Amino acid sequence: MLARIFAGTWFIVRLANPIMFLRVVRATVSESVKREYVRVVEAYRDRDGKTRHRTVINLGRRDVLAEHLDLGKLRHLLHGDAAGDDRVAHKDIGAVGAWDWGPLLAARRMWSDLGLDTTLDQLARPDRREAVRLSDRALVLVANRLTAPASEHALAQWLESDFVCDRCGRRFIAAWRDDAERQASRTPRVRVAARQLQQWYRTLDQLLACKAQVESALFVRLRDLFSLQVDMVFYDLTSTYFEGRGPIEMGAHGHSRDGKPRNPQVLVGLVLVDGWPIAHHVFEGNRRDAKTVPDVLRDLEQRFGLKRIVFVGDRGMVTSQNLEDLRGNGHGYIVGRNRRRSGEVFDYIQSATGPWIECPVGITAREKATPPKTLVQEVVAQEPGVRVFVVHSEERLAYERAQRIKAMDRVRTRLEKLQRRIVDGRLKAAEKVGAAATRVLARNHGHRYYDWSYDDGVFRFFEHPVHFAREQAYEGKYVIQTEEPNLSAVDAVRLYKELSEVERSFANLKDVIDMRPIYHQTDERVQAHIFVAALAFLLHRAIEKKLKATRLDLSATEALRALRSVRVVDIDLGNGTTKRSVTRGTQRAASVLRALAITDLDPPNPPQPGQTVM
Repeated sequence: MLARIFAGTWFIVRLANPIMFLRVVRATVSESVKREYVRVVEAYRDRDGKTRHRTVINLGRRDVLAEHLDLGKLRHLLHGDAAGDDRVAHKDIGAVGAWDWGPLLAARRMWSDLGLDTTLDQLARPDRREAVRLSDRALVLVANRLTAPASEHALAQWLESDFVCDRCGRRFIAAWRDDAERQASRTPRVRVAARQLQQWYRTLDQLLACKAQVESALFVRLRDLFSLQVDMVFYDLTSTYFEGRGPIEMGAHGHSRDGKPRNPQVLVGLVLVDGWPIAHHVFEGNRRDAKTVPDVLRDLEQRFGLKRIVFVGDRGMVTSQNLEDLRGNGHGYIVGRNRRRSGEVFDYIQSATGPWIECPVGITAREKATPPKTLVQEVVAQEPGVRVFVVHSEERLAYERAQRIKAMDRVRTRLEKLQRRIVDGRLKAAEKVGAAATRVLARNHGHRYYDWSYDDGVFRFFEHPVHFAREQAYEGKYVIQTEEPNLSAVDAVRLYKELSEVERSFANLKDVIDMRPIYHQTDERVQAHIFVAALAFLLHRAIEKKLKATRLDLSATEALRALRSVRVVDIDLGNGTTKRSVTRGTQRAASVLRALAITDLDPPNPPQPGQTVM
């Protein structure tokens, strides 16, 4: 039974069990505007027998409902008619569809705030073959990579679970092949309709064509919005591998950071300014790290117009030629030195006998019961104009010492086993003993810790008199080199530590955004795929910065997960009319929405009700 119990405010819909209420809630939008919203509320009893209420769904604004429900029973209730004739069956009202909406809502807001919609609208020429603008189609690919990363084939499944629409409110609907189409096709395992796949592939191609201009426009917008300190540029590299052959030209075997040496790969270089990714570069998989630096520097000068920067990079970027190029172009640098590739680095560490300066404790270290210290001192460099800082990290010391002890235990176990073989007479020839000892010391860096001898049939092993002492001296220490005359020792450490932000960015690209593995087989599609992942990471970073600014203790990934409770629901009102409503989500979702400054949760209304696009 449906009955009005309080004029204009409360209604009861008794739908078998439990009891449902239609509740009208008044809200002040502004000083002069007040609105009423209708909710379906369920009454239930908790464990203590107390009556509680919970919102089942938000139907929307009362005036909008009353305007569109010309024949429905609910119209009479909303206008305060008597309830005597307002009897409706349970089957007359019900939800006919529900889709996740919150994550895409957040992605749309960040996409707009960063100006990506207007940038792509200006860059992409209108194509009569395309019913939807490039910026809207590109957002679909980027949002999918941000919220449910998978291949373009799996994107169709995401379209069924999430409410995805263009700026006009027209939904993207998954298009599936029927059995006959699959059997007649050369690729029967592909279930997505060819026309929809081609749409996404064409979007990738069009997006890649705009890459350089999009990154340049993004840099200008970020610089103006957030007053970027563009004098410090952070750069680092990672690799990402392919399933299958990979692209013929760019895909190559090289040093794999993914532990996949048998898979072809490409290198991805990421450039960050003030924690914002402003550009990325894709290189051949077998290019050396240091060989990528000249291209990056030239791009920063020509495309972004940066006259002088301080280049912050890791030890793999350090070559005499790169340093000479930086000096020659008037740039500065802060780089880490490889401890084992140069004898002078060990000399610098040994010369650090002066007073240490304590560096401020980072956020992560501060949360520990006994915060580990980081100490630094400047030592005399071997080149004029060069400044060298030796850094001692207690956290790094504990980690490297534990790793060294673990490695030494493993090598010692193998050396003891070799020693028993010789004592038992199973191995006697000197050349075979030497070959076996060499194999043992080649694993777990054994040559850094142990040496051996074989005299008169007796095999002995012992700590290496030179290498072992050097390894102990290295533990917990690293060396930073720069030529910036006004940089303090503490600031040098702080800036070099910020390079870990790039490493964290790569972790997001690979694990959160799921850039890997890649199935594309052409250079252009691989670059487009990585560009989509980079844009998704940019939105991820924008969300994180918004959350941090409002001191909301959630990661961007957690925030997107919480926003899944914000859903679009279509309700059949029992008279042939369907009402679309949006659930408000959980309290965590509400906190995220406030942090992102999202107040309007309703999707755009399409030109025609129920209109969809492919």
